[in-house]
Amino acid sequence: MNAWKVQKSVFAYRLTGAKVGFSLYDGELSDLFYRLNMKILSDLLAVILFFATYTLTHNIITATAVAVVIGVLQAAFTYWKHKKLDTMQWVSLLLIVVLGGATIVLKDNRFIMWKPTVLFWVGALALLISHLAGKNGLKAMMGKEITLPDGVWRNLTYAWIGFLVFMGITNILVFQNFSEAQWVNYKLFGSTGLMVLFFIGQGFYLSRHLPQED
Repeated sequence: MNAWKVQKSVFAYRLTGAKVGFSLYDGELSDLFYRLNMKILSDLLAVILFFATYTLTHNIITATAVAVVIGVLQAAFTYWKHKKLDTMQWVSLLLIVVLGGATIVLKDNRFIMWKPTVLFWVGALALLISHLAGKNGLKAMMGKEITLPDGVWRNLTYAWIGFLVFMGITNILVFQNFSEAQWVNYKLFGSTGLMVLFFIGQGFYLSRHLPQED
């Protein structure tokens, strides 16, 4: 079977608030992207509600309050359903409560604007540390869903680290050089577009290295 051939209809796109996934290969890759997309769609809800609230009120304090409430509710639901939160879910919850709370209390939008960058860079740092320690964070998280050579896991780790650093820098450039409203638009549409491109590229790369069925 050709690695580029798509089973179950080519490119089953699933949009996210900051991301998108698609299934290039029936089996391991499609199962992995399904799991990722469920998490991504959950994240999208908070971003959409933040954007919608800001669009209606033109008040980032109100929009941030909505984001904090949604973030806490999502974490509570995830904990209730799975009886645990993974490390990055705890980090995300902590950031939205602390930085979102600071924006609300101090009436300063800079805190919530820094939140995506801090989250991206924490993720990149975690992957880098695990890699330097001789462990592969991506393989630890996704190795049960997909089988890949160690070299592929290493390349994916490098790609993720670079991408997360890039996303953090891009977020800073946007909120420092554009208006508050433009940053809110970027948070939903610009970041989403970048994630779309990254996930599509990753999907094609993975499809080349999966075991092929006859």
